[in-house]
Amino acid sequence: MNFLDVKDLKIHFPTDDGLVRSVDGLSFGLERGKTLGIVGESGSGKSVTSLGILGLHKGGRARLSGEIWLDGEELIGASSEHVRRLRGKKMAMIFQDPLSSMHPFYTVGHQIIEAYRIHNDVSKQVARKHAIDMLGRVGIPEPARRVDSYPHEFSGGMRQRAMIAMALSCDPELLIADEPTTALDVTVQAQILDLMRDLQREFNSALIIITHDLGVVAELSDDILVMYGGKCVEYGTTEDIFYRPEHPYTWGLLGSMPRLDREPTERLLPIKGSPPSLINVPPGCAFHPRCPYAERTKGKADTEVPALAETEGGHLVRCHLDRAERQSLWENEIKPVLETQ
Repeated sequence: MNFLDVKDLKIHFPTDDGLVRSVDGLSFGLERGKTLGIVGESGSGKSVTSLGILGLHKGGRARLSGEIWLDGEELIGASSEHVRRLRGKKMAMIFQDPLSSMHPFYTVGHQIIEAYRIHNDVSKQVARKHAIDMLGRVGIPEPARRVDSYPHEFSGGMRQRAMIAMALSCDPELLIADEPTTALDVTVQAQILDLMRDLQREFNSALIIITHDLGVVAELSDDILVMYGGKCVEYGTTEDIFYRPEHPYTWGLLGSMPRLDREPTERLLPIKGSPPSLINVPPGCAFHPRCPYAERTKGKADTEVPALAETEGGHLVRCHLDRAERQSLWENEIKPVLETQ
């Protein structure tokens, strides 16, 4: 049974220029102990989805519809106060930029202590000991001393570790990590990913990794959801997405990913064009202006929104090309080129 179920989630923002359809009918599920990677270019709706699950759009201008079920509770219809009580205890988030996500006027320890005491009736001394323990568990040296440091006194990797310690301080059952390794050097990235994997195993939490880096999701995820223009265009196991992808956008993401496991012989293959404006999403398939195979659909890609259809074993694809043609393109044209990169 899924711990998190998102059904037909829509998050729209009215603006002076028009309605921004940031998330437009997204559905997925996640079990305890499993990891879902959500990938896509900037502006595809990944971070807006995560903030919607946490209830951080409530009270603003956002228009939310659909259903978000967390451990049997529906969150979109719940009060802001109830969702606030769940945030931190039942679900937590590691934000993209820990320097701007942590308060610069308070010590790192103070902020972890505050987060812990909101959900646990303990003294400051007990909470401080817990904060020191958490900093030690995420690999910060001399935690008893660094607990009194301010965020700007930490390096980027240490701030990210402190952010993880704060998010995990109340043992949340759902953890969302939004670009957890952005702006970190590769050795620190590997340490952060190892840490998240170890902590997830320890707490048996459900984990969502939001990123544009396919290397990160290959390392951590059980399933991958590929977003484009506010919609899911492909969903499947990590093995499906990396070895049997069926959507042209997924092929483009794989082609633009540098490989370190072999000697490069060709340049990377960027996806032509730019992501669509979420105010003026192209009619039909949102990807068709950039898709090199759109003309093969005999005009359907220009006018009809393709359905998200299951191919086999839970592998979902939103594309007008028939499956036999997609498989042929992958095996005969796309895969051979990627293997030479």
